[in-house]
Amino acid sequence: MPDINKVIANIPFCDLDGAELDTLAVRAGQSRTHEMEHSEAIFPTSSFVFGSAAEAAARFSGEVPGNIYSRFTNPTVRMFEQRIAALEGGERAVATASGMAAILATCMALLKSGDHVVCSRGVFGTTNVFFEKYMKKFGVTCSFVSLTDIQGWQAAITEQTRMLFLETPSNPLCEIGDLEALSSLAKRSNALLVVDNCLCTPALQRPFEFGADIVIHSATKYLDGQGRCVGGVVVGSELLMNEVYGFLRTAGPTMSPFNAWVFLKGLETLGLRLRAQSAAALEIAQWLKDQPGIEKVFYAGLEDHPQFALAKKQQSAFGAVLSFRISGGREETWRFIDGVRFISITANLGDVKSTITHPATTTHGRLSPEDKASAGITDNLIRISVGLEAVEDIKKDLYRGLQSAGLIS
Repeated sequence: MPDINKVIANIPFCDLDGAELDTLAVRAGQSRTHEMEHSEAIFPTSSFVFGSAAEAAARFSGEVPGNIYSRFTNPTVRMFEQRIAALEGGERAVATASGMAAILATCMALLKSGDHVVCSRGVFGTTNVFFEKYMKKFGVTCSFVSLTDIQGWQAAITEQTRMLFLETPSNPLCEIGDLEALSSLAKRSNALLVVDNCLCTPALQRPFEFGADIVIHSATKYLDGQGRCVGGVVVGSELLMNEVYGFLRTAGPTMSPFNAWVFLKGLETLGLRLRAQSAAALEIAQWLKDQPGIEKVFYAGLEDHPQFALAKKQQSAFGAVLSFRISGGREETWRFIDGVRFISITANLGDVKSTITHPATTTHGRLSPEDKASAGITDNLIRISVGLEAVEDIKKDLYRGLQSAGLIS
C-alpha cells in the first residue's frame, strides 16, 4: 500500500475550467487520496509524519511543500480554502477559527501601529468593538462613517489610512455600500478595501468583481447553512494572503479539520439555499410592509429601498436577512419576539431554520447608546434571518408576534 503521507497530494480527477458557481461549490478544491474516496476526507490529526529528518527540515523551511502541523497545514482545511477561493474568484483563502478571527488575522497581518481604518457604522456589533476597543490598544485608530455616504468616507481618509472596511448588505439594516466607488477611493488613498460578504456569500455577490482587495466571511453563517460549526475565512491575492497565513501560523486562530469538512458539505448547497431563502425573504418583507404596527421594513429587495438599484447591480438576489421597526418600545418588541412559536430566538443567522433577534440587546448590545443611535439600532428594531420553512408558516408565526405585541387583535 502506498505511503499515505506521499499520496495526499492532489490527484487530478476533474476539469473545472470555466465551471459555474454551483459546480464549483460542489467540486472545487477536492483532493483524493489513494483510497479514491468520493466525499472529501477528514484528516483529524494534529501533526504529520516525515520520512526523514531532512524531509522535515525541508517542509518547515518551505523548501518543499506539504503538511507540517494542523495549526497551519491540514488537507481538509486546504480543500475548504481552495473551494471558497474559487467561488469568490480570489487567488488564495486562509481559513480561521471564526469570523471574528478572520477579521483579527487580516488586521494583525496587514496593519501596524499608527495606521488608520475607516469602517462603516453598519457592521456587526462585535466588529465595532474590535476596532474601537482592541485595535486601539495596538495603536490602530478607526473612524466610523455612514456606509452609504461616499463623501463621508472620503472626508474620513487620512494619510495614515490603510484600510476601508465594510459589510454590504449591512447587518441588520440592509444598507448597501457602493463597492466600485469605495474601491476607487481606496486605490487613490493607497488603502485596502476589505468587504465582509457574510450576508450575500459568493452565491449572490462577488466583491472582487467590483474592486475589493480582500473578502471576509463568517463561515458560521451561510457557508455552513445549518448552524453546526463556527469558522471564518479570508480571501485575497497570494501576496496579501501570505501575510494573513503567516499570522495564522504564528498565532494559531485555526479552523479545525472537522469544521472545514462541515463547511465543505454546506457549500455544496450554497446556491440553492441562498436563492430559495432570498425569494422567501422578499415575499416576507413585502408582507410585513402591509401589516399594522410595522413602522418600517429594511430590505434591499423592496423597490422603495434607497439603494435598491445599487443592490440589483451588485447582487444577483437580495439575501435572506431583513429587519423592521414596530410601533412601541423594548417591552412591545420583546413581546413580539417572545410571541413566535417556531422561529428560533437566537442571534445567529444564515441557518435553514428561521431566526429572530433583538439587535439592541444581542448582536449590538455592547455598543454605547450613542453608537447604537448612530448605527440606527433602536429598541423597537427586530432582525429576521429567513430560513427554508414554508413561507406561509413563517408569516403565521410572525403574525403571532404581532398579536403578542398588541399590534393587532
